[in-house]
Amino acid sequence: MTALSSLEAARELLAAFPVVDGHNDLPWALREQVRYDLDARDLTVSQAAHLHTDLPRLREGGVGAQFWSVYVRADLPDPVPATLEQIDCVRQLIDRYPADLRAALTAADMEAARAEGRIASLMGAEGGHSIANSLGTLRGLYALGVRYLTLTHNDNVDWADSATDEPRAGGLTAFGREVVREMNRLGMLVDLSHVAATTMRDALDASSAPVVFSHSSARAVCDHPRNIPDDVLERLPANGGVAMVTFVPKFVLQAAVEWTAAASENLRAHGFHDLATTPEAMKVHQAFQEAHPRPVPTAATVADHLDHMRAVAGIDHLGIGGDYDGTAFTPDGLNDVSGYPNLIAELLDRGWSKADLAKLTWQNAVRVLGAAEDVSRELRATRAPSHATIESLDG
Repeated sequence: MTALSSLEAARELLAAFPVVDGHNDLPWALREQVRYDLDARDLTVSQAAHLHTDLPRLREGGVGAQFWSVYVRADLPDPVPATLEQIDCVRQLIDRYPADLRAALTAADMEAARAEGRIASLMGAEGGHSIANSLGTLRGLYALGVRYLTLTHNDNVDWADSATDEPRAGGLTAFGREVVREMNRLGMLVDLSHVAATTMRDALDASSAPVVFSHSSARAVCDHPRNIPDDVLERLPANGGVAMVTFVPKFVLQAAVEWTAAASENLRAHGFHDLATTPEAMKVHQAFQEAHPRPVPTAATVADHLDHMRAVAGIDHLGIGGDYDGTAFTPDGLNDVSGYPNLIAELLDRGWSKADLAKLTWQNAVRVLGAAEDVSRELRATRAPSHATIESLDG
């Protein structure tokens, strides 16, 4: 099969089984760039100068469902109103572009959107700080349409450890386990991207519904704490969950991990915080990048992760979560949301069957949301909403 015919076959497959992408940060990018002035970012035309995402490129990429991240920074003094603004942004986008986007709350909604040729639009809240230690707030987010909660972002929350913070809880606290149980009762997916491996294992122990990793890759292929260890991947078949591979260079390419660490150390050596973006800090960073070119992954790099994840977890437990508009850099061939066919073509060249690829792109993600709904129906019949507080359980 030639590269051209592989790409044609990839586009044909995506026309039937489009991509369900687990994580896109467009709402936060719109907040940061234009303070939600949607007139300033007309998504019906290319926004390539500003964004990874617009409607023409979503169509070109074969995207059929998108979990829009309603992320807010953990250091905001009151994250709940900011999360509500993010939800409002997604709702405005759906209302503004009804020919292309369809609100989706259930697996059936996703299938209905596919039948209509529209992009199913779901929401996921990225970071447990968005519920402010309140199960009532968690239920409020579900009522507003949020269908997954990432238990942490880059920092610990009071009840769960993050992959990129100093361990404090040792995984989940008692209140953290109650959060997971209440999410199961609601039908909200437990998202384990960003969390520490200890938190992953505790959540798998606590959850009676399938979990997701909305945008994480394989730690055995690229040793970064944001990625999933093999022992956790091995548990997905029993749990029924789905790990959605991400494209972020420093999570998929070991050389990029090492380059990022060296670039951060260089900033610190010059007296800047390693995440500093002031003009002076950026001059230091640019000089480093000119002397040490940034390693760039490709679609083949991401395919290496998927090959490994399939070998460990099985084809029924894989998906895709690009993290577009949430990362400064992207792989060659996966530069923006139009690039998914390049990944599918690479997998076809590696011998992945069309049946396997249909599971990767569409079927697994739809199944996992449907399974969470099934668990919710059972639990709502036997369990009242929890009124536990962090003080009563972790006191």
